[in-house]
Amino acid sequence: MRSPVQNIQLTKISGNNGALQSDLLAVEEPLEIRLGFGPLLDREQRSLSVTMRTPGNDFELALGFLFTEGVINSMEQVESMKYCSTVKPEEFENVVRAELKPNVPVDFEKFQRHFYTSSSCGVCGKSSIDSVRINCLPVQSDLNVSGSLIQQLPEKLRQAQLIFEHTGGLHASALFNQSGELVLLREDVGRHNALDKVVGALMITNLLPLSNYILVVSGRTSFELVQKAAVTGIPIMAAVGAPSSLAVELAKSVGMTLLGFVRDGSFNVYCGETRILQFFK
Repeated sequence: MRSPVQNIQLTKISGNNGALQSDLLAVEEPLEIRLGFGPLLDREQRSLSVTMRTPGNDFELALGFLFTEGVINSMEQVESMKYCSTVKPEEFENVVRAELKPNVPVDFEKFQRHFYTSSSCGVCGKSSIDSVRINCLPVQSDLNVSGSLIQQLPEKLRQAQLIFEHTGGLHASALFNQSGELVLLREDVGRHNALDKVVGALMITNLLPLSNYILVVSGRTSFELVQKAAVTGIPIMAAVGAPSSLAVELAKSVGMTLLGFVRDGSFNVYCGETRILQFFK
């Protein structure tokens, strides 16, 4: 497996002095996701998307992407996951092939995405906003948590970010249970990739939907992150940074609780405040 970090040499300037030293960078490489159909294996395949990501948990990323983008609706529709054997050796771990079962319908006119997707924003490059408005069912959950529990989660997320600790250059998505215990965390240079890795891992373990969990993300909240969370049934989403206007609009429409600026003992509730027990009845 490709390493998620790379050692480099740099010049560190402090005041009027400079010195050579080693440092670690988060690796960013392209991952192509291909779909395969039927018995002919590598002869029947089509490229669906290319995204810039941090190597690691590539199959989880591909599965999560396929689910949150509406290409598949369950793990049962996937026959197998593998790295594509028809590419150059140096590209082998940068091309993932998802072999779908023959009866899975795929509307390529709707989902075709032969373009470079920015690692910072999965929506960038799509032909129109309509192409990302996947049908999100209303979030069904009786989950309620205290404000004090919410305030603890960003620090727990930060402490669990092992690669960020060494590089300072990664986003994270983490899932917590109603007791504030960390269930799963994934890191990536792309915030949407980190969430797709979480979703893919939980698809493999058959934990979807996520109606009893809290999602915490390390940066700002975009429309696409809310969309991906809503597809999985997450009722509470908290971010260290700010949400966009469209993210709030979508969260309201599906009945999700959306929190922002969760840090330094405070947070903003943009919608769904009734799930925060001690402040709202």
